[in-house]
This record gives sequence, structure tokens and C-alpha cells, in this order.
Amino acid sequence: MAESHSSGRVTFGDTDARADQMHQAIDQWLAELVEAVDTARASEQFQQWLDIQRRFHEYSHRNTLLIALQCPEATKVAGYRTWQDEFDRHVTDGESAIWIWAPIITNQCPECGDGPTYHERNDCDYDETPPDEWDEGVVGFKPVPVFDVSQTEGEPLPELDTAARGDPDGLVTALLEAAATLELSVEIVDSDAWSYGDADGVCRHVDGDPHIQVRGDDTAAVAGTLLHEYAHALLHDPADTAGREAREREAEAVAYVIGRHFDLEMDGSAQYLAAWHDDDSDQLFERCERIRETSTTLIETIAAQGGSPADG
Repeated sequence: MAESHSSGRVTFGDTDARADQMHQAIDQWLAELVEAVDTARASEQFQQWLDIQRRFHEYSHRNTLLIALQCPEATKVAGYRTWQDEFDRHVTDGESAIWIWAPIITNQCPECGDGPTYHERNDCDYDETPPDEWDEGVVGFKPVPVFDVSQTEGEPLPELDTAARGDPDGLVTALLEAAATLELSVEIVDSDAWSYGDADGVCRHVDGDPHIQVRGDDTAAVAGTLLHEYAHALLHDPADTAGREAREREAEAVAYVIGRHFDLEMDGSAQYLAAWHDDDSDQLFERCERIRETSTTLIETIAAQGGSPADG
């Protein structure tokens, strides 16, 4: 089994059993979250993952969960050689690796999907083309060690362009410019013309297409509301059978990840999980993937319009 320390961090020490331990650690995290879904501790664990997700949005939800379990303060991770060769930094003596999954890429049988070695051992009889002519693909995953920048020393990392860091005006502009790419219709409405009561924003489907309206008060509030409504538009269609509160929490989690990625102050309600009290582990894991996919899509689309990320 993976080893849990007094700090709550998990380590994977047994080389032969490491892959199984990594799977078990994720399963245990999900099981504990489901069991205590309406407690403060569960909310703290979930927000910890959301904070990791916004720093590592390009990673799978499995890997961000593993990073959160092993090194929740991580900001930038890379392999031992990558730190040396690309950044002229060296892993400090005595540091423990952070283990994540890396894809195994090799020639892949067009029929069974296995690489040449496993293809020879299974019952697949595909022989139309030799293995060296197969296209490359992902045939599995293996544990690989990475280290956070805090575990290294050496040359400073290059500074990222963060001119729009924490700038709600810049984020609103990027969001409005991203609307066409996302196939969204967006309207910012003056407060005196707002007709939706206390709501800050709405996402309705008009002829099957999402139409978003946001009350135009404070720019920072508009940015946060746009993120929330964009998440609804990408996550939830009119036929969605999930309860309203469950949908709100998904959208709020996505808005939190993206807003913090761009260094905006965000409402902490994203970590509140009571709306998902009926979920089992598989359903909660699926929600994590939905949150990751939607956050990644929005972050990358916004960035393409000039939105600059927070510095770690």
C-alpha cells in the first residue's frame, strides 16, 4: 500500500508495487471524499485538487490527483534530466520523487490496439501489415518520477509574460473574443436593464445554441460570472438530468480553476461538495474529468486571445 505521512502526503516507495499503489491511492481519495462529502475536510481536499488543477491544467485528472496527494504545493514539475538539460537546475539531494503516469507510445496493432510485444502474446490474428508499419499510439501508461521546482536548485526559471495577470478587464476582453471560437452568443447587460432578478448571469439555449447574458456591474464580477456561465454552456445541455445544485457546483468548480489560473480572486464556494452527496466514486471521478476537460478547453481558448496566466 502507498504510505501516508502525518502531513497527509502519500509516497510510493515499493518499485514493484508502485503502479498498483498509485491506482489504490486515487481510489482511496475518491472513497474518502464520497464518504465525507458534506464535511469541511472533504471540501478542503477537493479545493486542494482544484488548486493543483489550475496549475497543471494540461495534465490528466489522474495525474493532478496524484500530484495533490504527494506534493500539494507543487507549481512546476519536470523530470530529473529535464531540469538539468533544459533549465540548468539540479534536484536537491534527498528529495523524494513525485510519481505520475506517462503514456507508453509505440507501434500499435490496428485491430487489438496492443504494441508488438503484447500483440504476439494475445489472441489477435491481425497480420495484414508488419508491426514496423503500424501507426504509433498510446498502448498503456507507466509510473515516471518528476520533481517540483521547489525540490531543485540552480538557474532561475525564465519569467513568463504576465502583463495581464490579475487583470479582470483583460480577462473579460479575452472571454468575449473567445466566444466565437466556443460558438457562444454573449451579451453584457446594464444593471438598469437587467430582468433576471438577483441572478448575476444566465445561460439559455436559443434554437439549440447557448446564449449567455451577464449583468454588467463590476468588471471583476463580470469576469467571474462569464467563466461560470461559459462552464454551464460547455458542460450542461437542456437535456441534462443532474440536479440544479449539482450543475451549479460543477460550473463553480470550473470557474474557480480558470479564475485562479488567471490570478483573479474567486469565491471559495467551489469546494463545497454537499450537492454531490448521492455520487459514488465512479461518478465523482467522472465529475473530476468533466471539470478538467472544460477548464482546459477554456484556459487554452482564453490564452489564445491574449489572456495571461498567473505566475504559478
